[in-house]
Amino acid sequence: MEKVRFGIIGYGNIANTHLGFFDKNEIPNAVVTAIFDTDKAKTDKARDKYKDSIEIFDNEDLFFASKLFDAILICTPHYYHPYYAIKGFENNLHVLCEKPAGVYTKQVREMNIAYKKHENLVFSMMYNQRTNPLYKKLREIIQSGEYGHITRCVWIITNWFRSQRYYDSGGWRATWAHEGGGVLLNQDPHQLDLWQWICGMPKRVRAFLAFGKYHDIEVEDDVTAYVEYENGATGVFITTTGEAPGTNRFEISLDKGKIVVEDDKIKAYKLKESLSRYIKESDKPFTAPEYDVINYQIDEPNLQHKGILINFVNAILYNEPLIAPGLEGIYGLTISNAMHLSAWTDAWVDIPFDEELFLTYLNKRISESGNVKKETKTIEADMSKSF
Repeated sequence: MEKVRFGIIGYGNIANTHLGFFDKNEIPNAVVTAIFDTDKAKTDKARDKYKDSIEIFDNEDLFFASKLFDAILICTPHYYHPYYAIKGFENNLHVLCEKPAGVYTKQVREMNIAYKKHENLVFSMMYNQRTNPLYKKLREIIQSGEYGHITRCVWIITNWFRSQRYYDSGGWRATWAHEGGGVLLNQDPHQLDLWQWICGMPKRVRAFLAFGKYHDIEVEDDVTAYVEYENGATGVFITTTGEAPGTNRFEISLDKGKIVVEDDKIKAYKLKESLSRYIKESDKPFTAPEYDVINYQIDEPNLQHKGILINFVNAILYNEPLIAPGLEGIYGLTISNAMHLSAWTDAWVDIPFDEELFLTYLNKRISESGNVKKETKTIEADMSKSF
């Protein structure tokens, strides 16, 4: 294979973001050859735009039977991500899936099991924030052990402001039946993935979620969660779509210092001796240990979605290691599901949790869901403003 042919499933805003890279020939050795969507209005738009250069389908069976592509890029609403991934594996296709991996871990676990029967294929998640040099460098620093073990991590990510107009822009948005959640499922999958990618998985969660606090929606738009780790470390995750001006600050305290990521910069405070040792041995009751301030320089480009696409293509053609392996999509979702379950039960939730119990609570909300909101109109948006 000299060039990877893509079939895109779902022709909405994020699909058009990806298509923009292909249209400008920014993804080497790759081309989009087919698009599938069940919405006739969208397929008509795609036909008008791409004429004869890309084959457009509104029938799923004909799309997969066409054999026009080697890989699929899944850009559908969340619930359909595992379904189309499994369909891709069964048709011997490489799979690149938009975030999140799914709505609930049980369906994602089934997707992962299906993939393990087809491990000759390349399976990746569109976790584009893993290409962000800030977080790549942060992970490298943490994993080096230079600052010792983590004692606390706090991520305040409240710069996701959305007006009511955003939620009214599509009937599926912010409904249990069609989106499966709010800020945790739509805006924060990247941060939840980075959180576990850098700090590891927590062992239990206690979360407080507000549903429709700032907006006329049925899902969560405000979250404060506390987590505990196996080594005794703790963490806090705060997020909302109803706060302005917002904050994006990721602070990690360690035995030998503290690292802060904010305003696209990494600033570290490196203690001159271990804090755990200093606490036990210092003869100074009020004096904290001395430290040096280090400002890390980041010169690497931030490739985002384009970086994941290029990596995915190179993995297929040249066996390049994946930046975001598909099997890892379940981790951030596990934290998200645990937060929902904790709020619904008003209790601590251990990880792993009871997936059937989670599904029972979710299905109850789906049965009571407003489903598709009335008098809504889907609008096209510049998705780059949301990354």
